[in-house]
Parts: sequence; C-alpha cells; structure tokens
Amino acid sequence: MDVARFPDDSRPPRWPHPVLALGNFDGLHRGHIKIIERVRRVAEERGGTALVLTFDPHPPRIVRPDKAPLLLMTEAQKLEALERAGAQGVAIVRFTHEVSRWQPQQFVRTVLVDWLRVAEIWVGADFLFGRDRSGNFSVLRSLGAQLGFRVEKIDPVRYREFVVSSTRIRRLVAEGRVDEAAALLGHHVFIDGTVVEGARRGRELGFPTANLLTANELLPPAGVYATLCTVDGAARTSVTNIGVRPTFGASTQSTIETHLLDFEQNLYGRCVRLSFVQRLRDERRFPDIDALKAQIEAVEAKDAAVEVRFAGDASRLEVQIACEAAHGKQVPESRSEAGLTVDWSRSGSRQICLIAHRLGF
Repeated sequence: MDVARFPDDSRPPRWPHPVLALGNFDGLHRGHIKIIERVRRVAEERGGTALVLTFDPHPPRIVRPDKAPLLLMTEAQKLEALERAGAQGVAIVRFTHEVSRWQPQQFVRTVLVDWLRVAEIWVGADFLFGRDRSGNFSVLRSLGAQLGFRVEKIDPVRYREFVVSSTRIRRLVAEGRVDEAAALLGHHVFIDGTVVEGARRGRELGFPTANLLTANELLPPAGVYATLCTVDGAARTSVTNIGVRPTFGASTQSTIETHLLDFEQNLYGRCVRLSFVQRLRDERRFPDIDALKAQIEAVEAKDAAVEVRFAGDASRLEVQIACEAAHGKQVPESRSEAGLTVDWSRSGSRQICLIAHRLGF
C-alpha cells in the first residue's frame, strides 16, 4: 500500500481515478469500514484507486489542544488497519496551524484537486472540515460540482441502539468497558509494545509476567483484564494487570503486566500485541506477600489447565461467568444464552480468574 504525505510528497503516479474516503479514522470502527468498503466497490467499478485521506496530527491537537482526546491507534496501527480493510493508498495531510485556518474552498482546491486530482469522495454524514469546521457535506458536494468531482456520504452506522463513533468508543475504553468498545469497533481494543524488564516478582511466584512499554495513548483504567497476547502472529490466552501492584508497595508508577498461559519463552525485547477482551475486576491489595502466597496455595489445587480462545459470543459469555465467579457470585455449572452454551465446570475462563488471584492482581 502506497502512502503519500502532503505537502512533502508528490502524488504517487499509481493512483489513477482516485476514489477517496475522507476522515480521521481513529480506531477504524464499523462506520469507517462501511465507508472504505463502499470506496473499494466504487473504485473497482470505475477502474479507479481506493484511497483514504486522513490527518496527522489529529486536528484537535492543533485547534483545541486542551480538549484533544487520547487516540485509540498509533499512526502505524491505523495504516496497518487501513491496508487490511482494502485501501490501496493512504494520503496523510500534515495538519498545521496554517492548514487549520484554510477555508473549505482552499483545502479542497489545494489538497483534493491540485494534489490528489480526486474523482470521487465519500464521507460520513457528520464530516466537518475547514476553518472553524465551517465545511460540511453540502459544502463539499457544492465544491465538487464546481471543480469536477463527485461527493457522496454514508449514513451513521448503528450497533444495536448506539451510533458508532470514535468518541463513544474512547469513552468506553476509558471506563474499562472494553467488551462494549469491541462491539462498536468490530475488533478488540488493542495496544502494541515492547516487553521490558520488570521487578520479576511474578517469576518468583511461579507465574512470570511480561511488562509492556507501549506508544499507545489511550489505555483502559487500572484493573485486571482477560486478554490475548499476540507473539509472532500467534494469539495466546493471557491475563493482564494495569496499575500499581498495590500488594508490593505504594508505587505511583502504573505498569502493564501480562501473564501468558502455558508459555515459557523469553519475551524481553520482543514486540507483542495485547488485545483486551473483558475487564475482570479492580486491582486487589493483599495485606502482605505471605497473604498473597497463601492465596496462591489456596487456589493451586483448583486450577484447570484448559485452553481457551476468546473469539466470538461464546467466549464473551465465558468471561462474563468468570467475572461473576471472581466476585463471589454462585454460577451454574452451565449456562445458555442466545443459543450458546458454556460449561463453566470445564471453562478456561475459570483458569483466567485463578491466575489473576495468583499474581495478586
């Protein structure tokens, strides 16, 4: 996939008849995917090129930095997701104070016409652009009629009763509701990072953890999460703690620690992807290390070494049951919901909760 940056790069010659999806595309959620799918189909019908145009930095960082949100994806993650979604090229406009002062007409003529020579543009119904966000779909369509390109829009995408938006998804992630965020995204909330050396306390307890250093801005709040850790392309069941590990002292430094089930390789210096499936509970403080070790010994005999893969509604039901059990609620040996049945007596989700206890999360 070709990437061109305005104003540094000339337009790539391999972009004939550009059909463009225009927006910020943070998180690449269900609404974004619908626009890109439409652009792909139209480009194929017209013998054109399916392109995405986005901005860096995120425009609020320039026009209202005190209110700019933390982003769901890094630029590298966004480009990877756009390519996976089928974009043939991505144009990235460097968003500066000067660009923020451009009237809609100047942006359209300078970037869309003179630089990209765009043939057709698709946007979300609420897309705004130009100085003081004065440009909208109607303005863009009128300019297109004058300057020789077509403009169409996609109506808001709803998931159940909610309109899908990056703003709503960010709020869900910030509240720890990662399963609800995933439903709107169409994929798990995830971060990428490098495994760095930690205090090795998990290893001393017999359950080594990978400490993750990440460039991702938006993290779920402190707590324990059922996760998937992808190493060398293979997703492995894991349990993750975000927080200060209160059992081990009054640290103010928040860390991301992940224990991978049935995995013994050395991960130091390796890049991994951590996908958040479900919040299990808040961080828990044991009175002292001996109390933590006693907890480990108490649950050791109950462990069930069962593999679990978090994919689809059945596994979300497993984790829901696991959360209830972790909070002391009596749960049946099996439960059915929406035609799916989980046998809790054999569920790997029980193992997730027990591992969380062991690690003092």
